[in-house]
Amino acid sequence: MADKKILMLAGDYVEDYEVMVPFQMLTMLGYTVDAVCPGKKAGETVRTAIHDFEGDQTYSEKPGHNFMLTATFDEVRPEDYTGLVIPGGRAPEYLRLNERLLEMVRHFFETGKPVASICHGQQILVAAGVLEGRLCTAYPAVKPDCVRAGAKWGEVNETFTNAWVDGNLVTAAAWPGHPEWIRKFAELLGAKIEI
Repeated sequence: MADKKILMLAGDYVEDYEVMVPFQMLTMLGYTVDAVCPGKKAGETVRTAIHDFEGDQTYSEKPGHNFMLTATFDEVRPEDYTGLVIPGGRAPEYLRLNERLLEMVRHFFETGKPVASICHGQQILVAAGVLEGRLCTAYPAVKPDCVRAGAKWGEVNETFTNAWVDGNLVTAAAWPGHPEWIRKFAELLGAKIEI
């Protein structure tokens, strides 16, 4: 049933927290999350990388975990899903080269279904050509790409905890923004979260 299924795009060296935490949070809310990677099948894994903020001029990177894919990329149809999650890390750098993946992303924008993209995930949105006139944020190093793609830049707060919504799109700069990013995505999905 499409109203409880989320598609998640992953690849080797996806950011650990940005793939695992949303997967777990959305599963907790009762969604089936189909995590896929081009060239890989359900049950196979992708390597993750842990990006941290330790006072350097950019994030540091450490080995993460293996994350198990729950569906086969070649078998998924975007029309079967109610929402899309695009984690960051280094994976978007090469995932954006896959034309079928970009077509899937465009489907969610053409149909107005909720999309949550974080950090370097916006590189995929740029490549898909869906940011023109949209308010978004990303990891600051991705700002030039977003702006040149026609996006309106949503400033990142000093703790990287904010998220921006523009229509069906919710974006955040990095994993410290998970609480706001996932809450706003869940609201777009119509999920009821009571505290």
